[in-house]
Amino acid sequence: MSILAIEDLSATLAGKQVVDSVSVTVEKGSFTGLIGPNGAGKSTFLRACLGLVPTSGKVHLDGIDLTNLRPAERARHLAYLPQERETAWAMSVEAVVALGRLPHHARFTATSEHDRAAIEAALTRMDLSAFRQRAVTSLSGGERARVLIARALAQETPVLLADEPLAGLDPQHQIALMRLFRELPAEGRIVIASMHDLTLAARWCDRLLLLQGGRAHAQGRPEDVLTARTLEEVYTVEAFIGTAAGGLIVQPVDLSKEKKEENHG
Repeated sequence: MSILAIEDLSATLAGKQVVDSVSVTVEKGSFTGLIGPNGAGKSTFLRACLGLVPTSGKVHLDGIDLTNLRPAERARHLAYLPQERETAWAMSVEAVVALGRLPHHARFTATSEHDRAAIEAALTRMDLSAFRQRAVTSLSGGERARVLIARALAQETPVLLADEPLAGLDPQHQIALMRLFRELPAEGRIVIASMHDLTLAARWCDRLLLLQGGRAHAQGRPEDVLTARTLEEVYTVEAFIGTAAGGLIVQPVDLSKEKKEENHG
């Protein structure tokens, strides 16, 4: 069974420690939600896993030390969906999705039959076949998000790391994306995605990793992590926690008593 083991991962930006000794083990076939308030270190944690920021600690996949791999080699193991969705060039949707195949072959190598199949599968899965010749710069923010998700799918890695993938999507496409992120683990992949919507995280993720101040405040099953006490401690809010349609509902309804007193102090 594939295992992603992140051990004592720390990251520093501009001389400030943003991620502090976070350890988590994620098994094949699981979808982990990365949650926490603004500034908790979620984006930096994902970038640290990819070696995109100065880091210490280890990231192993099936015993392979990914921290010692060159970027192109690491990209065969980890796909990354960044939060930023701006595109500088008027490339076609199909050409952008095809970029996901670059880690798998040398420069200037002709596109293989397998490459074409992976690109086509990604376009189909993200309902982009009709957009394939459109310039990505002509698309809406939500449509561009789907293109970048398709690019990550075409990369065909065992692990997908996604930073705020729900941002800018309407409710229909948010739920469709969460369904996709549940399907990928069923096919044997590992998905870790940062998000702010606690109900979607609770209903669709197998496990949650809650960051606060760059450290792991809690991790485990959604019902064990998203408690009234934890939400008050970390998010300083009061929340309704219940169930509906067979899943957990977590809805912040007010500031915590302590926070309200602080604001009126």
